[in-house]
Amino acid sequence: MSFIPKQHSDALKAGGSRNDYLSPSKVKADGQVRFAILANEPLCYFEVWGEDETGKGKPFRFAEEATADDIEQEMGANYTRRCKDDGTEEPQKFALAMPIYNFDVKRIQVLSMTQKGLQKELDEISQVEEYGDMTEWDFIMTKAATVSPDMYGLRPVPRKKDSQAAIDAAWNEAVTNGFDITRLLTGGHPFKAD
Repeated sequence: MSFIPKQHSDALKAGGSRNDYLSPSKVKADGQVRFAILANEPLCYFEVWGEDETGKGKPFRFAEEATADDIEQEMGANYTRRCKDDGTEEPQKFALAMPIYNFDVKRIQVLSMTQKGLQKELDEISQVEEYGDMTEWDFIMTKAATVSPDMYGLRPVPRKKDSQAAIDAAWNEAVTNGFDITRLLTGGHPFKAD
């Protein structure tokens, strides 16, 4: 018998049961997550993290690479740019975001990634003729236990047997409820109209 009741077991899986976002950094060390991409074109943007006076972080996203003035203006008086350990400002990073179906938690999430290695792998896979429609495949993202430039991996796999109906139902529900990934660019939530 499990210590944690069965109805709460999904909360222990990658991404959490209530979390609308999946980030590669949240995958457990030596772990993996299986997902299906739901759009053939990702949202591309540049991301900078700011912190308020308590140290709470908030992402600021820009459709194009932002100038220092743009970033300062967007952050306003309540946020300052996050700094690295050496005291210098963290650079803005190119990011991708896309709607996915996460098989571990059986729900729609937004996968966002700034890891260049993963971005390159995803782009290379998309250029192979057989993977032309990225929404027809599942992907398994892995994370190694040791920190290294190639600690993340990504591979396409055939769609999980008998899963398409669940994927379609979850995605149709999200779209019907107003899902809009572009809200990320204005600080909004893709699953909730502002």
